[in-house]
Amino acid sequence: MGDRLDMSLMYAMHNALRRELDIMATITARVDGDPRRVLTGAAGWDIFKKALHIHHTAEDEALWPVLRQAAAGRPDDLALLDAMDAEHAAIDPLVETIDAALADPEGGPERLATAVDSLAVNLTGHLKHEEDQALPLIEDLLTLEQWQHYGRIHGAKTGPDGPLLTPWVLDGADEDTVNTMLAVLPEPVRAAYRNEWQPAYAALDRWNSKG
Repeated sequence: MGDRLDMSLMYAMHNALRRELDIMATITARVDGDPRRVLTGAAGWDIFKKALHIHHTAEDEALWPVLRQAAAGRPDDLALLDAMDAEHAAIDPLVETIDAALADPEGGPERLATAVDSLAVNLTGHLKHEEDQALPLIEDLLTLEQWQHYGRIHGAKTGPDGPLLTPWVLDGADEDTVNTMLAVLPEPVRAAYRNEWQPAYAALDRWNSKG
């Protein structure tokens, strides 16, 4: 992570997306039963889609355009941002393919497994590409105010889903990341996280695994 801009939220979100992809891959790799029965109606899939949409929309609206202005006259950097846009555009159809596989009673578990694998390959590849090249470019070109503006847009889009998505993002995060992310919240919100949000999230059977 860079020293000038705090990218804790970015890495925490990426790690949460990878975590859920791993869970979905494990579910679809099972040979006992039909994984569609696990994923159909699963809160985990709906949360994943919501978090991914918020994250990518915030980047598309408040990060890539600002970075594109800052990179004017730098062809290699502009090509990287073109790649970021293209990779985002390729993700939504893959999500829709999983929804279609879940809705098709005749599709069979193989169709779902293939769809999940395609999403995992493409999304994890995008996240690594972003971390390896786009985040260093952000660190190099954006001001603190521009970076904080993106964070505010991301938070605004999260909005009323904050009580669910905050503990979801922090699930499995190390103590430093949790403390860093909670430190920017007002104390009443931190108290709500500790006393209400996190316990409610922990009790949620998001992948239909509790019977």
